[in-house]
Amino acid sequence: MIEINGSYGEGGGQILRSSVALASLTMNPVRITNIRSGRSKPGLRRQHMAGIEIISRLVDAEVKGLKVGSKTIEFVPTTRKGGLISYDIGTAGSISLLLQAVLPVAILAPERVELDLRGGTDVSWSPPINYIQHVFIPIIEKLGVEISVNQNKRGHYPKGGGVVKTTIRPVSTISPIECANFGEITEIKGISHCVRLPSHVAERQARSAKSVLLSEGFDKVSINIESYKKGQDPHLGAGSGIVLWAESDKECRIGADALGAKGKPAEKVGKEAANKLLTELSTRKAVDSHLADMLVPYLALAEGTSKVGITEITSHLETNIWVAQRILGVEIELDGKIGESGELRVHGIGPLS
Repeated sequence: MIEINGSYGEGGGQILRSSVALASLTMNPVRITNIRSGRSKPGLRRQHMAGIEIISRLVDAEVKGLKVGSKTIEFVPTTRKGGLISYDIGTAGSISLLLQAVLPVAILAPERVELDLRGGTDVSWSPPINYIQHVFIPIIEKLGVEISVNQNKRGHYPKGGGVVKTTIRPVSTISPIECANFGEITEIKGISHCVRLPSHVAERQARSAKSVLLSEGFDKVSINIESYKKGQDPHLGAGSGIVLWAESDKECRIGADALGAKGKPAEKVGKEAANKLLTELSTRKAVDSHLADMLVPYLALAEGTSKVGITEITSHLETNIWVAQRILGVEIELDGKIGESGELRVHGIGPLS
């Protein structure tokens, strides 16, 4: 049984999600200890249990210690499966983080996988679902993977209620990618939204973001506005946010986002997202700081060597690299330090038996 110290690196839910996913792909049992030991509320939270429960269904796993507050779990996979899985995380647990855990397993399942998920689509400390749709998925498709993510309803903190349906068409091999430099920007797009709020909130977020980007010389900025009229709003709770992404002539995408909050002006939300995007773009690297760690499991399983330029190296990235090396034995080279831009080279191990 592979032993993973859950307090390594950033010591949060990331190491847990990655360890269970990669153990499922190798069909090797894993024991994870010291789960979130440095957090104010250590051990498993409901959010983390959700990912483990869904992955366990995809590999018919026996799981020990799966309860709120548990600091140790044992995960023993037995048989890969596919099919339809419906799951309600409860309240505003992040659907994006759930997908981050489950998708590496689902893409190598023996049959098509459909996920019908309920929870939070736009919540703090998690990529918004629009980021998953418009930044993560297009890059993953460059690896030869087919995934469709459809948001049917948004869910904000604390009530959640978001609905996302995802279809994964499994593949037998994953292709490596090379995207070191971003290239020339061809367009900047975005989605500004608000629910259970006046429509001008989404409009003001969009105008503010666009104003910042235009001041920097980006004259091709398109931001769609999504809002709902009073009496026609099916969402459970109020919320707003904006996701921006830049596209290049090298078919790369870099994204950034910001969430609204009580007492936070819509103009500040838009400006925050735009400035984040400008910071990411300033490095000229191809992969943004949020996407980099999400790519590691896929690149580790690719059939060949991948090379990507990263706008900023994070502790999440270093943690995911450590987990992939420990469970898969994959050779990974990372040039650069945390907080700096850098380059990642992953010598993928190819298809697993």
